[in-house]
Amino acid sequence: MNTPSSPPPALDIPPVSLAVTSFNEQSRIGKCLASARGLVREIVVVDSGSTDGTVALAEAAGARIISQPWLGHSAQKQVAIDHCTQPWVLLLDCDEELSEKLQASILKFFRSGDVEWFNGCRFNRKVCFLGRWITHGDWYPDAKLRLVRREKARMGGNAAHDTVLVEGAVKHLRGDLHHDSYPTIQSYLDKIGPFADEFVERQNLQGKSWSLSANLLRPLWRFVRAYFLRLGFLDGFPGFWIAYATSFSVFVRYSRKYEKEVS
Repeated sequence: MNTPSSPPPALDIPPVSLAVTSFNEQSRIGKCLASARGLVREIVVVDSGSTDGTVALAEAAGARIISQPWLGHSAQKQVAIDHCTQPWVLLLDCDEELSEKLQASILKFFRSGDVEWFNGCRFNRKVCFLGRWITHGDWYPDAKLRLVRREKARMGGNAAHDTVLVEGAVKHLRGDLHHDSYPTIQSYLDKIGPFADEFVERQNLQGKSWSLSANLLRPLWRFVRAYFLRLGFLDGFPGFWIAYATSFSVFVRYSRKYEKEVS
């Protein structure tokens, strides 16, 4: 739904590779790849063993498929970057789409002289949740560095949460990256446990111990920050739900840390 109505001629397409990692994403990968049509010269999809129609859809969109067993988010995306051949790389997840405004901003960036001064571009990511776009609270603006000069970029973070790192100046582009991360309430609830386990592992590696004050006060702070300070109340009931659920997820993380220490 966010593809340009008339993509630019081949010679005008920016020198960009689209890098995507996938696993059983046939319901979403088509929209993701289509949103970059006319903006990239090649598509690289690193697939970790999909058993549905993901690979066929990607091939139909002109993608080059790299089969790679799952290495974790950060390492898997580094594989995708390493297989790209263009000077710039656009990193997208299968549940993301470029909005029309962001598409236009990317084209403008490459057609202007700005491209010579920057090694990366970030833009805001916006989620549609419970039937409305979320534009306040902890979920927006969720700025992401996703367009990078290949030779100046690498993946950081860990197996659960990746971060794109780039040497040099970064420009913020107008327009949103649409994110279909939580299509239902249950999809959010399903991630609370795994994220709590990752939090406990990270705390243990840092040598941190459970704290009652943190277990009680950090969830309260997250709610106040999201709902009041960051104006989450302007997003109606979805804004309240996000602030409350985020607070609860923080409570679960610290409680899981306590559980591991006393068990």
